[in-house]
Amino acid sequence: MRRVIALVIVCSSAFIGPLIASRAATAADDDPNIITTLNGSGQLRTFNAAGALDLNNPFFQDLGTNGRTCFTCHQPQDGWTITPANVLERFIESKGTDPIFRSNDGSNCEGAASRSPKAYSLLLTRGLIRVGIDVPIGAEFVIDEVDDPYKCGAPLTQASMYRRPLPSTNVKFLSAVMWDGRESSPTRTIEEDLMHQSNEATIGHAQATLPLTTLERQQIAAFELGLFTAQSRDEGAGNLGAQNASGGPLTLFNQPFFAGINDPIGLGPAGTAFTPNVFTLFNSWGAVTGPGNDQRTRARRSIARGQEIFNTKTFTISGVAGLNGQTFPNGVTPPASFSGTCTICHDTPNAGNHSVKAPLNIGLTEPKVAKYLPVYTLRNLATGDTVRTTDPGRSMITGKWADVGKFKGPILRALAARAPYFHNGSAATIEEAIQFYDDRFNIGLTRREKEDLAAFLRAL
Repeated sequence: MRRVIALVIVCSSAFIGPLIASRAATAADDDPNIITTLNGSGQLRTFNAAGALDLNNPFFQDLGTNGRTCFTCHQPQDGWTITPANVLERFIESKGTDPIFRSNDGSNCEGAASRSPKAYSLLLTRGLIRVGIDVPIGAEFVIDEVDDPYKCGAPLTQASMYRRPLPSTNVKFLSAVMWDGRESSPTRTIEEDLMHQSNEATIGHAQATLPLTTLERQQIAAFELGLFTAQSRDEGAGNLGAQNASGGPLTLFNQPFFAGINDPIGLGPAGTAFTPNVFTLFNSWGAVTGPGNDQRTRARRSIARGQEIFNTKTFTISGVAGLNGQTFPNGVTPPASFSGTCTICHDTPNAGNHSVKAPLNIGLTEPKVAKYLPVYTLRNLATGDTVRTTDPGRSMITGKWADVGKFKGPILRALAARAPYFHNGSAATIEEAIQFYDDRFNIGLTRREKEDLAAFLRAL
């Protein structure tokens, strides 16, 4: 029997108020269709563009056999994903019986018999869900060896990857579904990709015995496409829409998007021009005036400076598989090394993800980055070359050696609510994520530049 699960926000600082139907794109920031939650940086809001929140939507229903719903791993106070703090609280309150603690993919090893924190340590400390995939038939590589600290004993024909659940909000801006793009097809729309993903997730994560109906898939995709989430208040800067700024979910709802918009390689329709000024939310704060010792004024200036750094700070981009030396469908081949900005990869206006499918390897799967994960030794069958990686990434879908370690870039909005960061949760804070990039690309950020970048990213 399919059961409707009561909507419960497990974080005491979060709530969902009464919502009423409304489709007004120009609604006030206190529109009753807005879900408001709190986080360490201030206030997060989700605008439900489809109307009043419908708890009968299949997104909130138990459609499988293990008690899980989409909502189990996609909760509004965490930017519609999960965080370790959320998961730990649920573990303590339920004594490990909450549906998220299922051994098919929530535990470190498949089929873990124990409900101890140790068996679910990656979920509890990094918010990671296990993704087990077989090496594709005809792959250009094999797994020669695995150094697994959890001693799961998986065969060398498959790999267990541990990844953060991606947000189920702001999906209007997606160019690929899932970190490795496995739910994307060149013959489907994003809506159709989301429909396909909802069914695969229900069968896999919720262990359903029956596929979703077409209507259920459509309803889940429509619900997700109607969610727009962004930070709306900052602890220091206050209202992120004040003084002509454009923070918050309503301006995000109205943000234009199409596949290839602002693509730096020219893959957009008619080769639309690229501008590195991807984020314009806080342009008006660049010239904000006020007493030099006023905290709010200083905070707004810092956010504006961070946006400027993100848009314009140049550094050398090299060694990025999928970008440097990659020949794209339009014949463009970026050189092995060139000067660019953060927005070369984070190019979607005011969203910050790739506007086209562009999985990249920036070094996040090197064993030194995530020392808590198993390390796989892959061998190229043609050349004999080997590589050690904590996650083969896109190559587990395509079978191609060139795709080892490649992942898509996620949407950057609502970052403050959903630490830790990167697909493997290796950056516990926004500051650690900034430091990774500074080290990886030898950017040479000053202390103030790092502080300003963090202030900007927290305000998204």
